[in-house]
Amino acid sequence: MAIPDDKKDRIARHMAVLQGNYYHYTGRYLFDPRLEFSQAAIWLEQVPFALVSHGVEPDPIFNYGNETALQLFGMTWNEFTRLPSRLSAEFADQAERRRLLDCVLREGYIEDYTGVRIAADGCRFLIRQATVWNLRDETGQFYGQAALIPRWEVLQGVSHEP
Repeated sequence: MAIPDDKKDRIARHMAVLQGNYYHYTGRYLFDPRLEFSQAAIWLEQVPFALVSHGVEPDPIFNYGNETALQLFGMTWNEFTRLPSRLSAEFADQAERRRLLDCVLREGYIEDYTGVRIAADGCRFLIRQATVWNLRDETGQFYGQAALIPRWEVLQGVSHEP
């Protein structure tokens, strides 16, 4: 499992925010609502889709990536959770990424997003059918944004279809 033991309680709380906001915007559950949040964190490590989120820093930093996301971006947990999320896109694609996130900020969420991202080794991949949504904590304060990436295609021709 990618989540360090000393971070599991924080991640379980994070699962509550992800689930509640995903359900709020889409009417669907991210994971089985009968699961305890600590169980959901474990379950989400084993799914064939990538799930990521970033916080509210001036230059938002990724604060979560499941095992599929870590593999896709070619990073460890510690590397990924120190990465400004804007650096997941090449410089030429950052303006498009910013427009996407600004739209999500206004609208609450979008579905069926497609965009190019880059892994740590420089490999470019096209994410497909992604859902991106705003996160608010239990007090209603803006908490960041998250993305569920069910499909992607490595631009050299290999694709992932779960």
